[in-house]
Amino acid sequence: MSRRSGRLQAQIENTCPQKDQNARKRKPEECSRRKLETHVSKKHRYEIQSRWASGGAVSPCMLIETPHKEMEVTDFSGFTKYRFKNLFIKPSPLPCLSWGSSDDVWIKMLNKELKYVHDKSFLCQHSKLQPKMRTILLDWLLEVCEVYTLHRETFYLAQDFFDRFMLTQENINKNRLQLIGITSLFIACKIEEIYPPKLQALAYVTDGACTEKEILDMELIVLKALNWNLCPETAISWLKLYIQMASLKEDPNILLPQFSQDTFLQVAQLLDLCILDINSLDYQYGVLAAAAFFYHTSLEVVQKVSGLNWDSISNCVNWMAPFATTVTESSPAKLKDFQKISTEDRHNIQTHTNYLDILNEAHQKQAESPTMGRLSPASVGGILTPPKSTEKPL
Repeated sequence: MSRRSGRLQAQIENTCPQKDQNARKRKPEECSRRKLETHVSKKHRYEIQSRWASGGAVSPCMLIETPHKEMEVTDFSGFTKYRFKNLFIKPSPLPCLSWGSSDDVWIKMLNKELKYVHDKSFLCQHSKLQPKMRTILLDWLLEVCEVYTLHRETFYLAQDFFDRFMLTQENINKNRLQLIGITSLFIACKIEEIYPPKLQALAYVTDGACTEKEILDMELIVLKALNWNLCPETAISWLKLYIQMASLKEDPNILLPQFSQDTFLQVAQLLDLCILDINSLDYQYGVLAAAAFFYHTSLEVVQKVSGLNWDSISNCVNWMAPFATTVTESSPAKLKDFQKISTEDRHNIQTHTNYLDILNEAHQKQAESPTMGRLSPASVGGILTPPKSTEKPL
């Protein structure tokens, strides 16, 4: 014990002698029990929350942190027993991790789906905005990301920041959208990129529409509106996790990429196209990524890597069907070579193609065949193939 702690202990004993005497009279078992209860209450504060829709036969649940918990300590060896309502915890699909608990990691990832809320209803709060304005803005951000060789995660962070910020605002004018969009990208770059582009570079790509000062001012507004919550699990991060787990073989190292870059690129292109549509905000990012992956693999694989059953992803899969068909009929995405980007990292760089034209075709298919997306688990059992020539519209 240090000198300072010794003096502090003497002061406490002099000022509270009666309290100390009572403490000495406590039984060792009582002290041990109190310490254990305090330790356990700090370490485990959870309650069950529904993770997916309750329409299926099995309703998986998850744990989220909460300050209230009914707890029963069974012994003094560290084992505790909890009583939950409707206790059913979906097992983590993550493999055993050498650097942490796969269950804890999975729970924290699922918690982010509840914490970071996005909703397409933000358009109702902005009477002067149309869904196509968001589409054009995000398509432009995709192009900016490719020009500055930014990572896919950077774009999806910017998209999440933009959508969540708009949900906190009212009556934003359309001439402010570009400023909000480039500011969201500016924040995402500082979080994700090792060498983010300079502020003047981002102001330059707006062609004089946004000054450096306006971006800095808007940055503070966005950060305050988001309450500094800047670490969501984006759709692309979920997709990368799913493909990685589906590709794991003998080496269970989940941090070392083992999937095919071409496969990832094809699924990412479908995800890029879907995220431009405002209706994609109807679904959680994990469900959106699982539905996109479904069109390039089997339902069994999707269930294994995501923990989602068919009832959980069917609505999203059906909505995504015209987009997947259109992407398949268009020219496939190809890996691009970027200066100063290593070969093994090429697939992580965000690319841009004629997404607006592809999106228009997908919307036409959606309008011409409203029942096109009514699929069942047996109707699409693997990689999506183009329709027969006799089924193509003239």
